[in-house]
Amino acid sequence: MRIISGDLKGKQFIPPAGYKARPTTDFAKEGLFNILVNQYDFSEVAVLDLFSGTGSISFEFASRGCIDITSVEMNPLHFSFIKATALKLGLKGVQVLRNNVFDFLSICRKEFDIVFADPPYDISGLEGIPEKILCKPILKDGGVLIFEHPASYDFSANPHFIREKRYGNVHFSFFSNKIETKKA
Repeated sequence: MRIISGDLKGKQFIPPAGYKARPTTDFAKEGLFNILVNQYDFSEVAVLDLFSGTGSISFEFASRGCIDITSVEMNPLHFSFIKATALKLGLKGVQVLRNNVFDFLSICRKEFDIVFADPPYDISGLEGIPEKILCKPILKDGGVLIFEHPASYDFSANPHFIREKRYGNVHFSFFSNKIETKKA
């Protein structure tokens, strides 16, 4: 795995043997960040990375100048890898928390500009996760939830849904914390 852009462009990090996380592909990351770079000054946003897995998304935000990143990962091996890699890369703005995402959402009192969630595709109840996140007061006014999911899910009927972007087998659904009235 590698960081695709920013100050750490090209830096590689290799998870240890037995690592079970499914990282977001470089192709999908590049597409996603091409969208975000035109909407945000990363040095001024707070990012929450849920189901952090390899930490790839957190590291990409940090490489592009984000200094306020919270990564939440429950698996002890994954948590240790993300924490060690952030330290090795000298990323002072990445806070790595070992916690169940749903427990974390219940206790979190901070608001974020961007929430990125990439749950395991085989997790029970995947279709309800966006609402579980959006019902918590963690998005700043105008904030966005980016939810990575397989093609078999369609979130377009959700009142918070903004759009979906597809990059190969990776799908990102974007949600706003505001319910917009859809024009006929």
